[in-house]
Amino acid sequence: MLFWLTALSDGGDFFNLFRYITFRAGGAFLTALIFGFLFGKPLINVLRKRQGKGQPIRTDGPEGHFSKAGTPTMGGLLIVGALLTSTLLWARLDNGFVLVVLGVTLSYGLIGFADDYSKIAKNDNYSGLSGKLRLTLEGIIALAASYVIMTLHPAELTGQLAFPVFKDLLLNLGLFFLPVAAFVMVGAANAVNLTDGLDGLAIMPVMIATSTLGIIAYAVGRVDFTEYLDVHYVPGTGEILIFAAGVVGGGLGFLWYNAPPAAVFMGDTGSLALGGALGAIAVATKHEIVLGIV
Repeated sequence: MLFWLTALSDGGDFFNLFRYITFRAGGAFLTALIFGFLFGKPLINVLRKRQGKGQPIRTDGPEGHFSKAGTPTMGGLLIVGALLTSTLLWARLDNGFVLVVLGVTLSYGLIGFADDYSKIAKNDNYSGLSGKLRLTLEGIIALAASYVIMTLHPAELTGQLAFPVFKDLLLNLGLFFLPVAAFVMVGAANAVNLTDGLDGLAIMPVMIATSTLGIIAYAVGRVDFTEYLDVHYVPGTGEILIFAAGVVGGGLGFLWYNAPPAAVFMGDTGSLALGGALGAIAVATKHEIVLGIV
């Protein structure tokens, strides 16, 4: 939104700064971080009041996890709210890649919210959405997002699976690229979900992975960087850095309350949303295999 302030610039004033992705990424980071600090405690108080017993603890887990009983969940609302606010404020909203990644994030977040709500309402960790329903919804969203991303890619990269290190090695999958890309998104979402379910501390790995993919997105979106680094040029992906900065800023704000002893867990609301975002960024930047390495 703030990008349109460049219309007021004569090329040598303050408003000209809004042309630069790095400047707006910094603004997105600070916006998300401040959002987390401002709304973290009020949100936790509301969640604690509404949820009562908090997140149900699995009886087959380590004994140390029982001490976490009563901790509220759905803290992912704080992260998603922070990154949504910062992205809408600082990113170019006419950029297809940003809209797709944001769409996947919000859609997966809604699935996670429904799952968390069901568990809390029944006070049973096994009473969320069925695995088949969750995977079906995630798959449909991922297929739709993959199709849109394919239309945004340059013609020479459409339907192609890129391999790291070897720029000239491309595997032409055609329409089969859709299920492969969808698998990346669904797999990433559930990988983060499983990681968070282990100890409730998935936010640091997510911030590290998002920072890495954000830098990659910025690099592959600049023709000069791609020529120097010998990677594929995907015009428009640089704006994803702003989204990634929002994730990191919001993640730090959440970590302030999630660090042991945790005052809140992100729940499926946050883990599915953030994992889906990682998968969508990887597909958008043609770094699906790199995501596995990250």
